[in-house]
Amino acid sequence: MAFLGLGGNATIEITLDGVESRKHVPIKEKDGKTVVKVPLYTHDDDISGTVSILLGKTKKLEHQGIKIELIGHIEAYYDKNQSSDFMTMARELEPAGVLQEDRNYTFEFRRFDKQYETYSGIGMRLRYFLRVTINRQYAGKIVKEKDFAVYLPTTEPEVNKNIKMDVGIEECLHIEFEYNKSTYHLKDCVIGKVYFQLIRLKIKQMEISIIKRETYGTGPQSHVENETIAKYEVMDGCPSKGEIIPIRMYLAAFDLSPTFKTSNNRFAVKYFLNLVLIDEEDRRYFKQQEITLWRKK
Repeated sequence: MAFLGLGGNATIEITLDGVESRKHVPIKEKDGKTVVKVPLYTHDDDISGTVSILLGKTKKLEHQGIKIELIGHIEAYYDKNQSSDFMTMARELEPAGVLQEDRNYTFEFRRFDKQYETYSGIGMRLRYFLRVTINRQYAGKIVKEKDFAVYLPTTEPEVNKNIKMDVGIEECLHIEFEYNKSTYHLKDCVIGKVYFQLIRLKIKQMEISIIKRETYGTGPQSHVENETIAKYEVMDGCPSKGEIIPIRMYLAAFDLSPTFKTSNNRFAVKYFLNLVLIDEEDRRYFKQQEITLWRKK
């Protein structure tokens, strides 16, 4: 077949319309370190472009059909059985036949279903991508993929109550925490205070951290990963009774995603504010409070 020129190779290029003027955002590759910038789509955006099949030195390319797919995929890094597509749309570009010259095909996916945001985490990622496949009977498939990002901004919730909570050890410690609200957009500022009502322990330090909890899989196959996104020391030294310690943390400095309560019943991402007191014997007393993060329009 190769001698006849029918089993040669080809190069696939995918070019998106209007990509030069579209915002690009960074996403992490599977290794969690490599960062690439990809075009961003939101809400009711269509996606369209051109697929080019370049034969190069190949004079003829026999194929069983050429198609393009738009795919939404949840990928679990440590358990392939938990990976799955949550959406697939396909367009046929060329029926089975023989290519004897370079070809260009236009495509369009109008208002494709955007259920979830692009996400890259500790143990999994959610990605959107285009895949072009040239099916061949004997020489195997030729495949090209192109990633893009989806963000889903929302409006501010009408009700956003502040958070109040207590930490106490009988006759030794009584502290009240307060945060100005329970829901924050990704560029927001967490404002709060800690009020020491009773302090009979020798506290030497107080820290506040943002914890991301990623849960993926279902039932006995589920996995939970925790990551400390940021940690700040907000007090050094022992406070006095009646003292109030202010808290202020700007979220824009951190790599955060919106909260995912559940995505396709496959994974969830939640965030917690964790306040820790450390005494002179290095014993730790903490209180954790869940917060909700959302993307501002």
